[in-house]
Amino acid sequence: MVFSSMLFVFLFLPANLLSQLLLKSPKAKNIAMLAFSLVFYSWAGPRYLLLLLGMVLICWAGALLIQMWEGTPARKICLIVTLGLCLLILGIFKYTGFFLSNFQHLFGVPKVIPQIVLPIGISFYTFQLMSYVIDVYRGEVKAQSRYWLLLLYASLFHQCIAGPIVRYKDVNRDLIRRRTKPEEVSAGISRFTVGLAKKAVLANGCAVIADQLLLTDAAALAAVPAMGVLLGAAAFTLQIYLDFSAYSDMAIGMGLMCGLHYRENFDYPYLSGSITEFWRRWHISLSSFFRDYVYISLGGSRCGTGRQLLNLFVVWFLTGMWHGASWNFILWGLYFGVLLAVERFVLGKDGQRFLPQVLRHGGVLILVMFSWIIFKYTDMSLLGTAVKGLFGLNHNGFSSASVSLLFKNNLFFLALSAVAVTPLGKWLREKLRQLSERGEIFYMINGVWEVVHPVALLLLSAMALVGDSYNPFLYFQF
Repeated sequence: MVFSSMLFVFLFLPANLLSQLLLKSPKAKNIAMLAFSLVFYSWAGPRYLLLLLGMVLICWAGALLIQMWEGTPARKICLIVTLGLCLLILGIFKYTGFFLSNFQHLFGVPKVIPQIVLPIGISFYTFQLMSYVIDVYRGEVKAQSRYWLLLLYASLFHQCIAGPIVRYKDVNRDLIRRRTKPEEVSAGISRFTVGLAKKAVLANGCAVIADQLLLTDAAALAAVPAMGVLLGAAAFTLQIYLDFSAYSDMAIGMGLMCGLHYRENFDYPYLSGSITEFWRRWHISLSSFFRDYVYISLGGSRCGTGRQLLNLFVVWFLTGMWHGASWNFILWGLYFGVLLAVERFVLGKDGQRFLPQVLRHGGVLILVMFSWIIFKYTDMSLLGTAVKGLFGLNHNGFSSASVSLLFKNNLFFLALSAVAVTPLGKWLREKLRQLSERGEIFYMINGVWEVVHPVALLLLSAMALVGDSYNPFLYFQF
């Protein structure tokens, strides 16, 4: 089940919200939310639910032992064992095939590589549970004595499949007290419908354009003109932001409807003036996880230049690996590691300021767009073909009539999608709110807007989803 499905929007979510409305005590609300979350996670098949239950059990017991053994050497051993088991389970399911296939390529063994299906959402809930255990070890939170509450934290259907990565200390109080406010429910409905429209209308529309140009057949891809590859890369750049930020919008919105407050996961990253700024704005929950639990633990920026470089590349190697068991993701991570190292150790702040602002923003956008080509192709030969095609090295020409026609037919849609990655809509909404405080006419307009726009976006999304029975979010695969 996905958020952008008719079943979820018109049956599962209303049933969940109704249960939260009718039940009064926080405990009853939490039990109902847990039941809905486990049904949601089990929808594609219940077999991996046991894996989730087992990983939560490991972290629940590990955290309790860490807290109980305060001040003893056994405490650190327990931390290492707990985290090691989590990483081992993640590694078995996510990376066994990758490592064995590379070993087979080098040494000819094993003859048969086991096909292990990747449990949906395993990367996200593993990182959430690991952050909980580490925070207990650091004394930032108390260990949760009730297993089912920790299971609820890890399995919340709002975000357990594709994030954002929610830290236990950010939602612990909400889970225990669970208070919903009418204004937050209203804001949550608005945020959810905005996310749904971004996914169903804009992201899926950009995907159609990108898939027509960034082909998965080598011969056909080689024939795509350079402008076609560029247009496909631009469409995919819009798609991946609109798709992933839409999921985060919907998760945050559903949380608000139920009295849960999740942190923002995106802050208009395509407006960044540097790669460093881009990663402060893109997938904030993941980048902050690696910063707080890996980079700083390795010494961060408190050591010499050589060690800082090593720490940086370790983090970005792991970031690439987290996204998938494929060489292109490792290359993608190291690509950003190199760019960040150049910014920090070569250009520095003064070097970056020397460039005009428009060049800084344009340069970042070009570098990020190129990164998404690397991200797109898990087949390295196809990746090479796409990169060569971008520079016309496949004897593919500059443009063609079909590419020009595709661009002209979708010019308005692409412009609308480009506007959607900026804060223009948010700015206009804030202006309307400010005006509503100054005059009765604007107050009425604002009131009508608050009622009409979620309904309009819901209807628009429903029309886009009719007949589109399966449109998963890109980050489901991670």
